[in-house]
Amino acid sequence: MGENTATKNHLPPQAFSVSVDTDPQRDSKWFDDDGRPKRTGNVWTASAHIITAVFGSGSGGKDPCRMNANPYMIGFGIAEIILSQIPGFHQLRWLSLVAAVMSFTYSTVVLGLGIGKVIENKRVRGSLTGISTGTVTQTQKIWRSFQALGDVAFAHSYSMILIEIQDTVKAPPSEAKTMKKATLISVAVTTLFYMFCGCFGYAAFGDMSPVNLLTGFGFYNPYWLLDIANTAIVIHHVGAYQVYCQPFFAFIEKEAALRFPDSDFVTKDTKISIPGLRPLNINLFRMVGRTIFVVITTVISMLLPFFSDIVGLLGAWPLTVYFSVEMYISQKKIPKWSTRWLCLQILSVACLIITVAALAGTIAGVIVDVKTIKPFKTSY
Repeated sequence: MGENTATKNHLPPQAFSVSVDTDPQRDSKWFDDDGRPKRTGNVWTASAHIITAVFGSGSGGKDPCRMNANPYMIGFGIAEIILSQIPGFHQLRWLSLVAAVMSFTYSTVVLGLGIGKVIENKRVRGSLTGISTGTVTQTQKIWRSFQALGDVAFAHSYSMILIEIQDTVKAPPSEAKTMKKATLISVAVTTLFYMFCGCFGYAAFGDMSPVNLLTGFGFYNPYWLLDIANTAIVIHHVGAYQVYCQPFFAFIEKEAALRFPDSDFVTKDTKISIPGLRPLNINLFRMVGRTIFVVITTVISMLLPFFSDIVGLLGAWPLTVYFSVEMYISQKKIPKWSTRWLCLQILSVACLIITVAALAGTIAGVIVDVKTIKPFKTSY
């Protein structure tokens, strides 16, 4: 995971304007050996990035609350358009830290309410075999079980941004050691919270458990606490959106700069002075391109406003495991048909089977949702 450090530190030096002070002692304070701004990340910032990416959402009483969700989606999109102007992943540390704190906030609220509900019921609802076939049909139970596999897969699929997180980490110590610690801490913490929230939520509501304990109105009181938790969910997802999108933005912008190096629209930064603040660099291609991307994703969200099914669909993606396994085999030069090689191939096949099952369950869920939801007219 971090063995490419040597490659990163021996890239050709960047070309600087003659007006830039190139004194080695001065440069070493602000830049790494590859000419990029000095990396300052550590175990805790890397853990915050991972937790922000991994944690997910699992807005009363007897009076139903009917509302149109589209204005809230539009508001979320506007916030993302503004935050998407953050130049790169390196500047997201503060946002990831805030989002990680929000993750713990609403997860702790869910856990506490779940424990309280179990105590109030004076018994544990549900069963070891899951939802009873009287509540749903046997076919629905199978599809939902498959869909749940996709949800679990998505919950821990952050490999697509792992390299970007590693690139924010300073050295020494080596990036490999830092990332191993960060991965261990973040995965252990998120898994612990997922298990506790899921188990106590099911124990509290049994067959009547909503898809999302907070946004699905599993709990109604106390209102003020639920408001805090749901606000934390929104803030967390604002950060998670950026953590996932910034690597994609960087890829598109890098490719555009390579293809159109002489285009001022693509490569030129315009400095805008703001009184009392540092000058702001505006790149037209970055501003327009990222804005269009956010608008498109917002429209898609309004067209397909069923969170859990889409999450399962995204989680049903085998390449996350397959490529990682194949790269590990190639890097370590593991002999074909050796015990380790066979175990890794069994892992890939098992994940493929889970992927196919999750994909089938998710597609079934999407088909059901499409029949009951009208695009742009959805109310809850």
